[in-house]
Amino acid sequence: MRTIKTLLLVVALTFSSVLVASTNAEDEKGAESVAITEEIGKLLENPRFILEKDVVASVTITINKNNEIVVLSVDTDENYLVSYIKSRLNYNELPVTVNSGEKTFIVPVRITPEE
Repeated sequence: MRTIKTLLLVVALTFSSVLVASTNAEDEKGAESVAITEEIGKLLENPRFILEKDVVASVTITINKNNEIVVLSVDTDENYLVSYIKSRLNYNELPVTVNSGEKTFIVPVRITPEE
C-alpha cells in the first residue's frame, strides 16, 4: 500500500511539473508578441501626413540577429503608407530580446485620423 501511495505522489509531482513548464513557454511567447506589438505602435505614432479616413495594412516582419525589426512586405493599396511604415520600422531595435530564429510575423496596422 505504501508503494502505491509513493508511486501516485511521484506521478502527481511529475504531471504538475510538466504543466508548469508548458505554461511558462506560452507566457514568454505572449510577452514577445506584446513587446513587438507595443514597439510597432510607438514607432508608428504621429504620422506627418493628414488622413481623411482609417487606413489599414498587413505588415510582414522578421527580427534579425541584432534584435532589429526588418519589414519584409506591406500589404495595402496606399503607396504613401508603404513608404511610411518601412521608413519608421526598418532596423529599429526592440527593447526586449526576441528569439525568433527565421520566424516571420504578420502584424495588422490601422492608422486613424486625429480628431
